Amino acid sequence: MTAVLGAVGAGMANEVGKRGLETAGGLVRRIAGREVVAPADPDQTAVVARIVYDGVHRDPALARAWQVFARTVPLSGAGTTTAWYRPELPPSVRFFTDRDDAMKVLDREASRAADGRPRIALLHGGPGMGTSALAVHWGVGRAAKWFPDGQVHVDLRGFSAGTALDGSTALRAVLRQLGVPDEEVPPTAQDRVGLLRRLVADRRLLMVLDHAYSAAQVRPLITSAPGVFVLVAAANALPGLDAVRVPVGPLAKRDAVRLLTDLTSKQVVSQARATLPAVLARCGGSPFALRAAALRLTDEAAPAARQGAEAASDADPVRTVAEDAYRLLAPATARLYRLMSLHPWPAIGPAAASWIGETDSTEAERLLADLVAAHLLELDHDGRHFYRPAVRGHAEDTAHREDRAAGCAAAVTRAVAGHLDLALRAANAALPESWRVPPPHDDTHPHPSYANRAEAMDALVAERGNLLQAVHAAEEFGDFTTVVRLGQALWPLQLKAGHHEELLPALRLAAGTADTHFPDTRTAGALHFQLAHTLGELARHEEAETAARAAAANERAAGHVRGHASAVELLGLLRLRQWRYDEAYGCFDEAGRIYDTIGPGVEGERDLPRARALLERHRGRALRGLGNWEEARGRLTVALRFFRDTGEAYNTARTLTDLAETSLDSGDPAGALPLIDEAVTALAAERATYHLAHLRALRESCLDPDQSTD
Repeated sequence: MTAVLGAVGAGMANEVGKRGLETAGGLVRRIAGREVVAPADPDQTAVVARIVYDGVHRDPALARAWQVFARTVPLSGAGTTTAWYRPELPPSVRFFTDRDDAMKVLDREASRAADGRPRIALLHGGPGMGTSALAVHWGVGRAAKWFPDGQVHVDLRGFSAGTALDGSTALRAVLRQLGVPDEEVPPTAQDRVGLLRRLVADRRLLMVLDHAYSAAQVRPLITSAPGVFVLVAAANALPGLDAVRVPVGPLAKRDAVRLLTDLTSKQVVSQARATLPAVLARCGGSPFALRAAALRLTDEAAPAARQGAEAASDADPVRTVAEDAYRLLAPATARLYRLMSLHPWPAIGPAAASWIGETDSTEAERLLADLVAAHLLELDHDGRHFYRPAVRGHAEDTAHREDRAAGCAAAVTRAVAGHLDLALRAANAALPESWRVPPPHDDTHPHPSYANRAEAMDALVAERGNLLQAVHAAEEFGDFTTVVRLGQALWPLQLKAGHHEELLPALRLAAGTADTHFPDTRTAGALHFQLAHTLGELARHEEAETAARAAAANERAAGHVRGHASAVELLGLLRLRQWRYDEAYGCFDEAGRIYDTIGPGVEGERDLPRARALLERHRGRALRGLGNWEEARGRLTVALRFFRDTGEAYNTARTLTDLAETSLDSGDPAGALPLIDEAVTALAAERATYHLAHLRALRESCLDPDQSTD
């Protein structure tokens, strides 16, 4: 029973999971004979499980009802994809030298006998020393035989405190690598840890955590599973992390020459013998620096560039070779290299480069390719561009020196404006019926039109990292209007794509900005509504309620009736998830009274029939939780009539499912069957995988309600 209740709480990431939570609440209320608030942690879950245990042992009818419900809850908390999904590391570099001692240490830790201690090693070394390359090369080569169940690779982006993934986001990334769909990733970090440990308990798996920033970031990802080896790569020794530490230092001169020879040829190295000592000295044993220098080993301009590189720092070989490469760039390429570095954009594509460099996207694409060829930009798995941290530092310092404050500020401003325009256009295309997304300002940044909603959503998902950074950049520049407009443009991402833990900091910033600079406005109300929605999805109920109340207060002060009613309705939905059904029903009634004040010609009048139908459905859900089944059927039937008449297949199916579950609750499985079958038919073209799976489980319960559960 504890496992069932825990799985219900952990499954809230998709619509079916939320339905399961509501069903559990109503059933627990019946078993207890009183209101029981939804548990928020394992201790509370254990208390509720004891209430259920005692109740079902007193009443056989309740025991059968619990069995029927429990059979619809997947206790694993993960999809079937994880049964066959085998993650792999990215490819290793073609030429690799030295590091034999380090790899022997990794061999010993990975192959030692299981004794209950986590297997974990930390590779640490300065920028460009090859910690990431060593981790991947060892994993795909020498260690592959030890990990037949797969090799996870997650970039923790720990280049700074601002870019590093938090522990919860890192857990999501690992779970996705293991094949868990976004819709099945639990909302809380605690539940994600539990799911990760269940998934890897009997696997022989390598987990490479690249670019780690701190021990706190890594700890949630550590497991004592006997077949799992965690390999961390970081720029420092991560104090506080209990791991075998493997320092990764400069290559010896012999190995550095060998790498240059592998990358070029013996003939090229021989031809460069006059300048080779200087090249080796400037590269400082850094594999990255040596790879970059190999491109220019016999370039006649390169020695002159080295002679004049006054800004280069001999203490940092990466910045040194970056300066060498920079001095050989064409002026337009050099300018773009400098200006793109002025904010930590996670990934740069041709569109962003064109805004920053004031050129068209075709030319920007060519300049980006030149920077990749010069080893000044890297390519990620999606073909987008990013800087190594030390290279970005060089580019940023050079920009401040050569472009001055005005030029630097203008470049960031152009980037923020471009991302705002992209966000608004894509958001309006992804969710055209929504009144929450403001329209674009003008046509100053031409973007291709989107063929459909899915294409627009894909654009928002691909750009979400840059959009979140644009929120922070706008705030730093004091452009508070852009902060709140960007925040509002995130709504389709919240509603359709999840990633709530990633969006939360930007939403907090946007809502706080609205409170300070646009109080008592529709904008403030909208952003607090969005903040409440994401906090609710993350099961942070108290914070979500505070934000929903703030949304209602701002909308009321602004005289925005539709927004006020919607915020009160959201408060009711939050209380449904907490099993506070009386209070939820009261919120829905209050929202209905607010909607009733919208008269002819008032904004929102056209939306009233649909808004009232949704409220009727919500009222029916609350009444079902209270055990008032006949009244619940009446409310749900009113909602169903509207959705059938308007052809809304998904909401028709959801309401049919509510009615079917109400019939099951009241002991009428025969009455539920035709409702379930109609819901399945309504969803035929909707690709609602999880909803259909839930309906199949309900149908089995109807056909064999007395079957025992495992």
